[in-house]
Amino acid sequence: MSLEGKIAVVTGGGRGIGRATVLALAGAGARVAFCARTRSEIEEVARAAGRQHLGLWDVDVSRADDVEEFARTAQDELGVPDVVVANAGVALRARLEDTDEAAWNLVLDVNLKGTFLVARAFLPAMRAHGAGRIVCVSSISGRQGTARSVAYCAAKHGVVGFVRALAEEVREDGLQVNAVCPGSVDTAMLAPEFQPGMPPEEVAQTILWLADAAPDSLTGACIDQFG
Repeated sequence: MSLEGKIAVVTGGGRGIGRATVLALAGAGARVAFCARTRSEIEEVARAAGRQHLGLWDVDVSRADDVEEFARTAQDELGVPDVVVANAGVALRARLEDTDEAAWNLVLDVNLKGTFLVARAFLPAMRAHGAGRIVCVSSISGRQGTARSVAYCAAKHGVVGFVRALAEEVREDGLQVNAVCPGSVDTAMLAPEFQPGMPPEEVAQTILWLADAAPDSLTGACIDQFG
C-alpha cells in the first residue's frame, strides 16, 4: 500500500495503537500530523517516524479548544487530511458502584466526546475536498459487555453508533467512516488487567488498510480484530 502524497491525522499517537498507526502511515509515505498529552512520547514517535511529520503534545481531545487548535495547525502545516484516525482513549476498570462521576466523565469524554470533537474539527475541510476517510478506534467492548467496564463499554458502544450514523451522513460527500474493534492488545493501557494480546502493529495494519486499500463502498463498518 502506498500513501505517497497523502496527509493523515492520528490522535493518541504517543504510544500503543496510536504510535503504531503513525509509523505505519508514515512508512506508507503519508505525511502525518499526530498528537498526544505527553511531550516525551510525541518526540520519540517523531524521531521514529522521520522528517516531514508534525507532532503536537499537550492536546486533550476532550477539550474542544485543544482539538480545534490541533486541526487548524495540522491543516495550516500539512493541508486537508485524506485520513483521520480518532484513536485517543482511556480505560478505567471498576464495578459500577465504585465508578464515581469523575471517572465516568473522564472515560466518556476522552473516548466518545473526543471522537466527536476530532471528526467535527476536520470534517468541513474534508467534505469540501470531496474525499477522505475517517477511522475510529473502538473496541470489542464496543460490541459486547465486559465486567467492571461500564463506562468504557458505554463509550466504545457509543463510538460504534457514531461511526454508523456519520457514515450515512457523509456518504454522498465521498467520505468513508469506519471503525476497528480490537480485542486485547499488548499496550500499557490494558497490561495491568489483561494478558498481552496481539501487538498494536497488527491493529495499525488494519487501520492502514481502511485508510488506503479498502473499497470506497465500505463505510459504516466495524471490524472486529482478535489475536
